[in-house]
Amino acid sequence: MGNLELRFSAQVERCFSRGASSYQRSATLQTAVANRLARLARPLAAALPPGPRADLGAGSGLLSRALEHQLKDAPLLRLDACAALLEQEQPPLPAHQRLWDLNQGLPQELTGAGLLASSFALQWLQQPPLQLSRWCAALRPGGALLLAVPCSGSFQIWHQAAQRAGVPCSALPLPDANDLIAAAAGQLLLHQQQVLRFSRPNRGVRPFLHQIKAIGAQASPAERLQPGQLRQLIRHWPGPEHAIVWQVLVLVGQKR
Repeated sequence: MGNLELRFSAQVERCFSRGASSYQRSATLQTAVANRLARLARPLAAALPPGPRADLGAGSGLLSRALEHQLKDAPLLRLDACAALLEQEQPPLPAHQRLWDLNQGLPQELTGAGLLASSFALQWLQQPPLQLSRWCAALRPGGALLLAVPCSGSFQIWHQAAQRAGVPCSALPLPDANDLIAAAAGQLLLHQQQVLRFSRPNRGVRPFLHQIKAIGAQASPAERLQPGQLRQLIRHWPGPEHAIVWQVLVLVGQKR
């Protein structure tokens, strides 16, 4: 990675470390999506081949625990670059946790994986379609990929308010769903490829930004707004009749 990429990766880790203690109670959408993704794994359970099983960008273990409940199987390996998030899991599972920056690709031990899962993590990596392609390549034939990732089209009111205010939009650029589907479809038989729409109440820009910061998800390669720019954004933020919308791609597939 270049210097810019390294700095952004460090920024992501630093932000999540600061929000780690409140992640479990504040990440309500992430919890709901993890549970939904895990339920989609249940029909595949009997057909999964042997091989390593891992949660990529596991954080505090929301998806890992949901999958273990559905699959009734041994613990997944939890990979994450943020030690503070891994430490939030209760009870602690140090033997099943690995501090790892997924921008480096996957560790060698996951070659020939039987199951790779990831929820709300891929968007933080450099070149998400390329990283996803590498994840698919690591699966053994019949191995399953379970993915949930917010994608472009999310937070339209944020982008529109910034445009009307004449200020930069400091939101994290999110990957395009079609690019991710194409990256996976070349190697996987896709059982699910759906963009889900989740709406949350819009209580104003300050509560919205505070909610993002509370879970450590405020990192962005964009420059932070200056006080005057923030005031302009607040002035042009739409009212509560306009919901805050997440577009979340859910992919479930098996290696051909």
